[in-house]
Amino acid sequence: MKLFNTFSNTLEEFKPINANKVTMYVCGPTVYDYPHLGHARCYITWDMLYRYLKFSGYDVTYCRNITDVDDKILKKAKEENTTAEVISGRYYEIFAQSMKKLNVLKPDIEPFATKTLGEMISIIKDLIAKGYAYEVQGDVYFRVKKFSDYGKLSKQPIEDLVAGARVEASSIKEDVLDFALWKKDEQFGYPSPWSKGRPGWHIECSAMSRKYLGKQIDIHAGGADLIFPHHENEIAQSECANGCKFVNYWLHNGFVTINKEKMSKSLKNFVTIDDMLANYDSNTIRLFILTNHYRMPVEFSSEALDGAKAGWKRIQTSVNAVVKFLGSSFSPIDVMQTEEIQLFKEAMDDDLNTSKAIAVIFDCVTKANKAVSETNTQAAAKYASILLKLTDVMGFNIEKEKLSSEELQSRLAAITYDFDFLSSEDKKLQGYELMDKIIEYRNIARKEKNWAIADKVRNSLDSISIVLKDSKEATIWEEK
Repeated sequence: MKLFNTFSNTLEEFKPINANKVTMYVCGPTVYDYPHLGHARCYITWDMLYRYLKFSGYDVTYCRNITDVDDKILKKAKEENTTAEVISGRYYEIFAQSMKKLNVLKPDIEPFATKTLGEMISIIKDLIAKGYAYEVQGDVYFRVKKFSDYGKLSKQPIEDLVAGARVEASSIKEDVLDFALWKKDEQFGYPSPWSKGRPGWHIECSAMSRKYLGKQIDIHAGGADLIFPHHENEIAQSECANGCKFVNYWLHNGFVTINKEKMSKSLKNFVTIDDMLANYDSNTIRLFILTNHYRMPVEFSSEALDGAKAGWKRIQTSVNAVVKFLGSSFSPIDVMQTEEIQLFKEAMDDDLNTSKAIAVIFDCVTKANKAVSETNTQAAAKYASILLKLTDVMGFNIEKEKLSSEELQSRLAAITYDFDFLSSEDKKLQGYELMDKIIEYRNIARKEKNWAIADKVRNSLDSISIVLKDSKEATIWEEK
């Protein structure tokens, strides 16, 4: 497997530090607003890497942090006359739900910055003791020019950085390039040896990756906008504090653009994930993103999304058709040694070439459709199994085809006479509406602990091959 390492600017053979164990860190969100399509691109991309590494047999520990202490969070809290904890808590929940809707796997470790302050303070102390950092008036800064490799990730010489760096001008700093490790903040801060304050943004990721993955990790990933200054600063402070190489492979995804401009909150040209999901399903959004190579920019347009929607419908329709052709007894067969799986792996091993990998899926769609038209059971089983395997590896969610309202009504007609809780008006309902009413009455019975009715409904539906699935959020039904 080869990955493009931003640090070396070349494709490199991926070799983990410890045999088949992989440590992977991704910079997570600052939770102060609604997540947008740019976030979806980033986290779907690294979710794809996480899934593929596991598919390839690696034992992966994936850590993605949550920044819950930041100037933007405090600004929002002041605007709404509330606390930073309320703001970060609210938008973290929104972010978590958005990731779930997009079928992005939860990372193995999801640390919060405010829960890792002790580790941050420890690293800052080490940096001061080694002469790489200094305290002034309650703030602590990193001495950039003392780290000779500074600028090697972003490929910028120190003299160019002085002129173009995104740094806060401060008369108390020794040098314009020096960045904050700790900021004094008497009003909203946390206790430290230097002042009541809060950490600089960059030290957060260095501390969380070290605490949960170790001093040296295999993969560190994030958006291309983080290369400088965030990841550059992470390297400087981590390597100076730890005395060893920080990351072996730096991976960065390209931007989502609108009219050739990066989608961002500051430019107010972003589309939220919820807005997207109101018009397109999660599989369409994932296909739109993964059709493009992760390092390339993705231009947002309704035409591109409509194309992805049509593409996903083609995949979904093919899988449903072939599974229907094979019958309810169909069970996926072992296809790991097939040519199609090998082509998929070749594509993904080439720096996660998801575009080529998706082309393999569409080739299987064509072959599966042909197998059905020729009533070739063996070929249909093969390509159905490949499609189910590959769509699962890529994080798509193949949904079982639902009964039509008419088919559902036909089945319900055989059992509704059993349900004396239905009124005459209820019995005039058809198909999906009638099913919704039956589930509504059952949920009332469950709340009242009337298990006789609840079980009667479940058993009656089971007799017509409809199964109920209860969760905290809702009760759903599907055909067996």
